[in-house]
Amino acid sequence: MTAPAPSTSAVAPPGTAASAAGDVLTRVGLAVGLCLAGVTVLGGLLGWAGWWTPWVAWPLAVAVAAGAAWAVRRVPGVAVTRGAAAGLVALCLGFAVYAGVTHSEHVLPRRDAASNLQAAISLATTHERVVPLDVAAFGGPALLERGDVTAASAAFYQVGPAADPSIQPQFLMAPAVVYGYGVWAGGAVLAQLLPAVVMGVALLIVGLLTAAVTRPWWGVAAAGLTAVLFPVLNVARGTYSEPLAMVTLFGGLLAVTLAVARERGPEGVEVPEQPGADARPPVSSWWGGGEVGRLALLGGVLVGGTGLARIDFLREVMLLLPVLAVGAVLGARWVRPLLAGLAGSTLVALGLAWALSYRYLGDIHASLVPLFGLLALVGVASWVGVRLWRSGRRLPGGLLRRGPDLAAGLVVLAGLVLWSRPWWMTVRQDPNDPGARYVAGMQRRQGLPVDGGRTYAEHTVDWLSWYTGWAALVVALVVLALALRRTLVGLRAGRLEPWAAAYLVTAGTTLLVLLRPGITPDHPWADRRLLVALPLVVVLVCVAGAWLAQRLRAGGRPRLVPVVAALVVLGVGVPAAVATWPFRGVGVERGSLAAARAVCAALRPGDVVLGIDGRASSEWPQTVRGMCGNPYLVAATPVREDPARLREVVDEAARGAASAGNRLVVLAADGPEAIEGLGLTPESVVDLRFPEEEHALDRPPRRFDLGGIRVSVAAVPAP
Repeated sequence: MTAPAPSTSAVAPPGTAASAAGDVLTRVGLAVGLCLAGVTVLGGLLGWAGWWTPWVAWPLAVAVAAGAAWAVRRVPGVAVTRGAAAGLVALCLGFAVYAGVTHSEHVLPRRDAASNLQAAISLATTHERVVPLDVAAFGGPALLERGDVTAASAAFYQVGPAADPSIQPQFLMAPAVVYGYGVWAGGAVLAQLLPAVVMGVALLIVGLLTAAVTRPWWGVAAAGLTAVLFPVLNVARGTYSEPLAMVTLFGGLLAVTLAVARERGPEGVEVPEQPGADARPPVSSWWGGGEVGRLALLGGVLVGGTGLARIDFLREVMLLLPVLAVGAVLGARWVRPLLAGLAGSTLVALGLAWALSYRYLGDIHASLVPLFGLLALVGVASWVGVRLWRSGRRLPGGLLRRGPDLAAGLVVLAGLVLWSRPWWMTVRQDPNDPGARYVAGMQRRQGLPVDGGRTYAEHTVDWLSWYTGWAALVVALVVLALALRRTLVGLRAGRLEPWAAAYLVTAGTTLLVLLRPGITPDHPWADRRLLVALPLVVVLVCVAGAWLAQRLRAGGRPRLVPVVAALVVLGVGVPAAVATWPFRGVGVERGSLAAARAVCAALRPGDVVLGIDGRASSEWPQTVRGMCGNPYLVAATPVREDPARLREVVDEAARGAASAGNRLVVLAADGPEAIEGLGLTPESVVDLRFPEEEHALDRPPRRFDLGGIRVSVAAVPAP
């Protein structure tokens, strides 16, 4: 039995309607990915220097867009008929409009979306990434030097000496730069709409990638079914980094797929019998390889450019290395341009991350160091494999004959092991980790056994099933195994399937995420980790449907093809729709933007703010600094827990502020009690309730919970 992957050439014959429609859509998707990467690099470099102003950024954005259009102008597209192209565009536009209209209002840094929004506001308004804090507004650095107060808060670090501190946002540059354009164009409201547009482009690319390996309308089905998945809709409603990463990653994999298909043609590439000059492409083909070289270079740049949005992109870079090794053995022209683009963009992404987010990298070093080690190991193994091949070494004949079947069996076995883990494994982390304490609190509230060290990672296959259903997972596992078998059979014959790179990268990423999701298991928060795995399941099911439809046509039973299509759409669409249905209305935390504006209105120029309770110390410091323009410091936790000491710190801060000609305002967000404990009269500024998704550990969210914002302030007279 062969793997269900009916298409052998992803590129349409030039001059046809399919070619024209596919060329336009493919170029749009790749150009958007290049624009996102390009403006992020420029924004990072100029934000480092403090020069990222609208007068610089907008002309550069136009120049980057023009350069991206030039770079993709001759790129051949996926074979998509006009009808399928129209359907795909309508679907992606409809999704973008729906997700935008129902967007969430993540404003206070409780989750990454709000952290990204505040980083974007900070970059857009201060024009620099790391923003100095004027401690003179509080009368000097004495309180900071003693540790009684801090400038740090959730997702924003205090860096530098206490006498001259600065604020460094936690995450990588892409969300701050890209969503910052929305801040300039229309404030925080417009910035919150951009993720929906970006996710619409990501769905377009998923559809094109599926069409490249099946048929055009199956690409439309894959994009539509992916759009129905709640984790996809959820991140499209907030200023998360995932939509940006999906555009660059899937765009890069689409470009690589087209490059391999363009070079391979109908007959494939032959493996040289003996090592020698024929096993290496001529130097002139590095950049002069025409369409193949351009596509490969674009693919490398985009996959590596994913690191501008997410640091875990090293997984995908690592998984491309074996593909490059195979291409080198085959003497493929796309190897060197792909490697050049991948290496260059990876180094740029890592350089920006190190320069502008080094505290974040330090916090996650326990996960990052093993990933670097694994990257080095795979890289060395790939290089050694190429050297051994060129020296004449070959695998034993028996292994070559049985290898494809064994590999397919191992894929099925791995899937069964992952599925069975809850019966024989409980995955835990350090119970003293802050995330473990948060999990323990959730367990108490949900009536679960309290074991804060649990990560629930043994249930990751269950997480997938919540949104796609078990039938889709079974079909996807079978297709995954058969696709690997087909890939290895093709390599044995000296050819590489065009979709092999996309297959290996997405399947490998899915495996690594299922093994170790590396996130607090708070759903739907944790489901962001599934935004490669879930589209992969959808695409594999569509591949199975396309293969079965092709067999029915070849067997003279075309009337059954609509039945197959309906089964695929219902098999994935019904579980996905059931999970999404409770959240079909507007997004969460609506009213947060108005709450932030109300707090800003309660402050006046010359006010400096001190947060004196838990939520005032985590959610409001950067919100006030970025959106209100008032300096903000936080009373340290030991100070907040000692009322007498807190009173002393507040009095000293009030004297310091008065000496600088300012007024100290204390802010409480857990309730007015902290202000009353200081003997002051609190002024209620915000008392808001809003819906938020149910937070769950052992099942998907099924309803809304009630969240809220309560802010009280009080001006402190100088003693």
